[in-house]
Amino acid sequence: MAATATTDAPVFDKKTWMGGVEPMKVSYGKLMMWFFLISDTFTFSALLVTYGMIRFSYPAYDPAVHGEFHFSNLYWPIPEKVYEAVPFLHGVELPLVFVGIMTFILIFSSVTMVLAVEAGHRMDRAAVEKYMLWTILGGLTFLGSQAWEWTHFIHGTDEGTVIREVVDGKWIERTIFGANLTENQYGPPAFADLFFFITGFHGTHVLSGVVLNILIFYRTAFGLYDRRGHYEMVEKVGLYWHFVDLVWVFVFTFFYLV
Repeated sequence: MAATATTDAPVFDKKTWMGGVEPMKVSYGKLMMWFFLISDTFTFSALLVTYGMIRFSYPAYDPAVHGEFHFSNLYWPIPEKVYEAVPFLHGVELPLVFVGIMTFILIFSSVTMVLAVEAGHRMDRAAVEKYMLWTILGGLTFLGSQAWEWTHFIHGTDEGTVIREVVDGKWIERTIFGANLTENQYGPPAFADLFFFITGFHGTHVLSGVVLNILIFYRTAFGLYDRRGHYEMVEKVGLYWHFVDLVWVFVFTFFYLV
């Protein structure tokens, strides 16, 4: 006797995750972006915790112990003494002014991204193009500023730092300039290693965000999202850009204020 088909089999809605039933009314794309950002948060958290542990394993500068301040690998450098240069103002000491300008530019680009997302909700193509362009310019300016800061950090000060070391059983003195992955004029080599790795890792995120923003701007200019009937992609990339800006606030706090 042939088996009869049952009618109790579950029926799946093919529109699930395609604009129909959505968890917490969030689309699949935005939910995946949130998952990615959460995982990236763990990575940055691990890097900053590592920085904090290494930072506080070294003594801080103490005038009673170390005398007049000078760069030395015996203690962790003071950020205000390291990051005090400004482009076109050679020899002028302006502690944290340039990195403060960089931070303002990046945060301002986050504001323009918010305006682009809001314009997308209104289906205002011209406004999305305008604010995306401002966001791209802000990201490129930040990257250019970071490149200058890296260059200055690598080249070092005009005076350099005199260190003593043992060579062939004899103590010698030599002057080192700037920082790299083996030597650091400003303090312990670990300071330079962490600076290059963490700020470089963040800079890579900014560069990725700029590339994505350029792609969004290009697609907006050619009317792709108008044809789709929504600008959700702008909102998804906006989530990534806000994350990059928020992470910089923590990087700024750890490297330049602590």
